[in-house]
Parts: sequence; structure tokens; C-alpha cells
Amino acid sequence: MRMMFGAVLILGVALAGFASWQIMTHITSLQTELAQARAAANRGETVDVLVTANDLRYGQSLTRDDVRVAPFPAMAVPPGAYTDVDELFPNGITSRTVLRTMDSIEPILKTKLTEPGKEAGITSHLSQGMRAVTIPVNQTSGVAGFLRPGDHVDVFWTGRTQDRGEVTQLIQPRLRLIAVDQSADMDRSAPVAAARTVTVEASPSVAASLAQAQSSGRLTLALVGVDDDSISESIEMTQDQMLGVQRQEVQRVEEEKCHIRTRRGGELVMIEIPCTN
Repeated sequence: MRMMFGAVLILGVALAGFASWQIMTHITSLQTELAQARAAANRGETVDVLVTANDLRYGQSLTRDDVRVAPFPAMAVPPGAYTDVDELFPNGITSRTVLRTMDSIEPILKTKLTEPGKEAGITSHLSQGMRAVTIPVNQTSGVAGFLRPGDHVDVFWTGRTQDRGEVTQLIQPRLRLIAVDQSADMDRSAPVAAARTVTVEASPSVAASLAQAQSSGRLTLALVGVDDDSISESIEMTQDQMLGVQRQEVQRVEEEKCHIRTRRGGELVMIEIPCTN
């Protein structure tokens, strides 16, 4: 009995020692890998990137005093980041206007600033060859005030036609909003329930289409999802389609009329009589 107890004890100690050895081996291996990763990071190529010295909000000016230089791993430099102060402030420009919120020690990106010498107005948000078109809205047509600059909307027209009566059509899909009322701040998160106008970016031909649509009917906006890059198909809805009414074409048949001719004195008179055939 004592021999069996001693054997079990020895076996338990041996197993415990083996487990401890495995744990120590694993820890040592992790420490070695971590040291190698740190050494590789220290040997990696870095790039000096311009970052903000403090928090900046829409409409504020970015000056040379707001810029700092920070080393970034070459593989982690964001697209559009500035690496040269003279590129950020070219031709003697002393400031740039902020279009999007930037936190302290955040890389300064081209998409978050106006072009050199330009203010943060509507024109700074327009793409090449595009125009700004303003559309009047209310709480219903303006998606209950949940529209913000940078969103995309489908534009529907409702009006009356000669052959089909009142009809609603999708006239322009996926237009980009660049302002709500007089604000082009893309970082604004609070909805504007009482917004009276929105301004969209459109080509000259689309701008003309929207102007004609406003003069001949009323416009309604439909908000497009953030990750939805699809283009809506042609959509048309009449009142009969909405109600499921199928109208049958009514053919009118003119009643046949019969006449006889008779003379009254020197005058020839046509007298209508019932048809017998």
C-alpha cells in the first residue's frame, strides 16, 4: 500500500514538473517573438507626417502653429497625408480652412482641408464641372430633418400629366448633399427638423432637370444608405397602380341615323327617320 502511494506521489510530481516546463517554454517563446517584433519595428522605415497640434473643427483655420511632425511607419501612412510643410502651405499661403473635424495628433489629410486660398464655402465642396442646386423641403419631403451634408438622396417628382393624371417618378438617383439650409458642416450630427432647403451637387443638365421639375410639380427626397452604392432603377407610380385599379378602354359607338330627302317648295330638306335595318 505504501509502495503504491509512493508511486502515485512520484508520478504526480513528475507530471507537475512536466507541465511547469511546458509553460516556461511557451512563455520564453512568446518573449523571444515579442523581442524580435520590436527589433523589426525599430529597423523599419519611417516617414515624417504632418499632424495637428490640437483639436480642430469645421470652419477653423489651420496655421503653421497648429502643425507638428510625427514619424509614421512607411506602411501605415494614410493616403492623402501631408509630409511637407511647403506642400501644405504653398505659394506663401499662411492658413487653410478645416472642412472636417480633426483630433489632436491626427494626420492632416487633403480631404479635410479646403484648397489653398479658398474658404470653407459651398464652392469648396463642389467637384470639377459640377453645380450647386438648392431644393426647397419641409419635414415630410426632407426625410424628417435627418439629412446631413455628405449624404446621398434619390429625388422623386410628383405632378400631373395629360394622359395618366397624377404620377410620381424617380427623376434623379443618388445626388450628393453639400449643404442643409446654410450649413455645409459634414460633422454635424444633430438633425435639423425645421430645414427649409437642401443643396445638392449636380451636373448642368441635371440642374436644368431639377429646375424644370420644381416649376411643374413637387419634389420629395429619399435618403440612401451609407454603404449602399447601387443606382436605383427607373421608377414610376400612378394613382391607379398604387390602388391596383385596371382601367378598361371605353369604345364609343355612334348611333346610326337615317334620313329622307323631301322638297318643300323650292328647298331640299333632310328629315331624320327611324332606321329599319
